[in-house]
Amino acid sequence: MANLRDLRLRMKAVSQTLKVTKAMNLISTSKLRKGRRVLEDTEPFFTRIQKTMCDILAGAETMESRFLKPSGAAAGGKPGAGIKRSAVLAVTSDKGLAGGYNANIFREVNSLCESLSHPLLVLIGSIGYRYFIHSPYVILENFSFRSRLPGVEDAQEIADYIISQYLWGMFDEIHIVYTHMYSAIKLLPLRRQILPLDAGKLQEEITRAGQEKRVELRFEYLPSEEEVFDALAPLYIKGIVYGCLVESYAAEQSARMAAMDEASKSAGEMLESLSLSCNRARQAGITQEVTEIVGGSAALSE
Repeated sequence: MANLRDLRLRMKAVSQTLKVTKAMNLISTSKLRKGRRVLEDTEPFFTRIQKTMCDILAGAETMESRFLKPSGAAAGGKPGAGIKRSAVLAVTSDKGLAGGYNANIFREVNSLCESLSHPLLVLIGSIGYRYFIHSPYVILENFSFRSRLPGVEDAQEIADYIISQYLWGMFDEIHIVYTHMYSAIKLLPLRRQILPLDAGKLQEEITRAGQEKRVELRFEYLPSEEEVFDALAPLYIKGIVYGCLVESYAAEQSARMAAMDEASKSAGEMLESLSLSCNRARQAGITQEVTEIVGGSAALSE
């Protein structure tokens, strides 16, 4: 009877866990749809900014800006030459139970930091802070959104911080590591350089997005091309950060949805196994009681 009681307690615990995993699966599904919808709604605005920046660069090939990679660095010698300090913006989650979502980001950030001379970390998410606080890398700042969908104002706060530190000279380049959602089952960590901007890569992104190269167009910018570009660059960087945040949020929900689905299947299989064991133990107890009753009755009749 003690064994039967223990099995029933275990079945109750597994049943409660199964309810939690199913609820988290439904919540993650809803959040995933919302995140993808928000990303699709805001993408045209930042694409328009990117196209305008390409138009300016196409019409002013010799333009210099604090946000642009120097022409000598792009054409000259080794990549990364003259880089003293590099900032790595790592996008992680505020909660666990998301499968290998955070572990993949940790692996990619460690790989990137090993290739940089003096990496400095700017972390987004509580899980990332808990992990990298024990690493040898310096943590400059940590942002947390308490597991909610990041908004444009959140991206603005992060962009203002990294841009101000970049212009002040705290670091010479900025990279971001986030999770790109190719499909519901294919989630891969990506690294991307935010600053300094590369004119060639900007045009490549426009072409990759299916937009035509508009080098033949010439516009007049007031007060000057440099000032318009410097005004648009922070908006573009904010768009990159916002896109990476929402993309990572959607990927996190997809990873958690898959993890909870697997957990629900495992809990269901465990529940079936415990139910079978419980039925066998109950049947054995009934058989033993019947045997004792029959034996006692036989002894009394004698």
